[in-house]
Amino acid sequence: MVGFLIYFINLLAQVITLLVIVKVILSYFMSPYHPIRETIDRIVNPLLDPIRRVMPSTGMIDFSPLVLLVLMQILRSVLISVLVGLS
Repeated sequence: MVGFLIYFINLLAQVITLLVIVKVILSYFMSPYHPIRETIDRIVNPLLDPIRRVMPSTGMIDFSPLVLLVLMQILRSVLISVLVGLS
C-alpha cells in the first residue's frame, strides 16, 4: 500500500510539473483563447493563484510557476519521506 502511495505521489508531481512547464511554453506562442491552452490554464491556475497573491509583483516576469515547481518538489520529498518512515 505504501509503495502505491509513493508511486501515486511521484506520478502526480510529474504530471503537475509537466503541465506547468507546458503552460509557460504555450504562453509565449499560443493565444490565451485556444482550447488547449484554456484547458491547461484551468488545471494549473488554481495552483498558481495563491502564490501570485502572496508574491510581490516583479513587473513583466511571473515567477509563480517556478515557485510552484519548487514547492511541489519539496512537498513530494516530505510526503515520500513520511511514507517511507511509516513502513
